[in-house]
Amino acid sequence: MANHASSKKRIRSNEAKRDRNKYYHKTTRNALKKVRETSDNKEITESTPKVISMIDKLAKRNIISKNKAANLKSQLMKKAAAL
Repeated sequence: MANHASSKKRIRSNEAKRDRNKYYHKTTRNALKKVRETSDNKEITESTPKVISMIDKLAKRNIISKNKAANLKSQLMKKAAAL
């Protein structure tokens, strides 16, 4: 257990950040899954920029690595180009 007030606060803030990061990551994964399962060209062209923006934000916040973000965006663009 933490002894200092600052370390107690750090534990609380880390937990809050963890929950927030978990929410952003899960939301992005769901959006990606929705785009991957869709075969409608119009829907994919509308949602692709939004999903790419979400992925970029995750990478910027260090929730996922920049290489993983690049790989996800590449797969997404490949899917969009195939349709």
